[in-house]
Amino acid sequence: MTELQEILDRHIESGTAPGIVVADGDAGGRLDIVAAGDVTPDAIVRIQSMTKPVLAVAALRMVQDGRLDLDAPVQQWLPELADRRVLRTPASDLDDVVPAESPITVRHLLTNTSGYGMTTAPGPLQDAMVQNRTQAGQEPVELGAQDWLDALADLPLMFQPGAGWRYHHSFGILGILLGRIAGRPLQDHLADEVFHPLGMIDTGYTVPRSQAHRLPAAYRRDDAGALVEIEPAGDGFYLAPARFDLSHAELVSTASDYAAFARMLASGGHAGDRIIVQPALLDQMRIDQVPARIKTPDSFFPGFWDGMGWGFGVAVQTEGPHQGRYGWSGGLGTDLYVDPDGSFRVILAQVEMGAEMMALFADLA
Repeated sequence: MTELQEILDRHIESGTAPGIVVADGDAGGRLDIVAAGDVTPDAIVRIQSMTKPVLAVAALRMVQDGRLDLDAPVQQWLPELADRRVLRTPASDLDDVVPAESPITVRHLLTNTSGYGMTTAPGPLQDAMVQNRTQAGQEPVELGAQDWLDALADLPLMFQPGAGWRYHHSFGILGILLGRIAGRPLQDHLADEVFHPLGMIDTGYTVPRSQAHRLPAAYRRDDAGALVEIEPAGDGFYLAPARFDLSHAELVSTASDYAAFARMLASGGHAGDRIIVQPALLDQMRIDQVPARIKTPDSFFPGFWDGMGWGFGVAVQTEGPHQGRYGWSGGLGTDLYVDPDGSFRVILAQVEMGAEMMALFADLA
């Protein structure tokens, strides 16, 4: 692990992040956790969009238990999303709409093709999402789950379900859906279905006050490239108790916890003698599910689709030296990847994504 420690130390010295923790392991049981800078190996960090693979696994567990069908219309449980209207063009006014040709399905949520998502171009829909506080960004959610869903339901879809790809919001909807089907708080459902079976003792939507000392500060870079604190250590949005229902929000976790989740993926859905996700379902999660025709340049950041696909909650490398690798990142400098040989790596920092963090990820690839 000397090389890994050297990479982390070099990035700490150059100012990439105040602290970095990496879990490096494989399906066979090897696990090394290396920390550098001002964080401890057991730090509880904001993993943001690395929540998406967790929700995908929870959904697939419902599928294998017969409680959910991938092609079921979500309006069965979310009547707020029945009778959708769709913008006639991406730049149309909000009342220039046509009826949805088909309902939103669970598969649409898992593949970010529901018609909801981050708007990538200025226009009436983007203005409306900013105004009603549903436009996603690096800040924590501003609305509780029901208020957020109601606000989203007031807006038209950007495209017909399945006919386009936009990031993020589908998984907020998925979290609410899972809680509705479970009939209890999503945190409790995830704890029983995913966290407890995998030994993920510190993963959840908030950090208990007794563990606040393990929550590091979060940062972004200003225009001069200097790190600016955006959430203090041991405090802020993620400190328990939750301000409102966070079923649409994002998790906190640790290197060892998320490594347990990654090992389950690397082991073909197994955790010891227990099957968490059936291999056939896991195969669907980690293969490209997005048709080439909707991998448009305006759907996400430039170059994202070059040699890349999207499965269920994870990006999948479809070509190149790491073909078959899958995983996902979080906007505050976190990353997961799992390789076909069963090895995996979890990278945790607390600095908003930018060139410096991407360079760290590249050095650890």
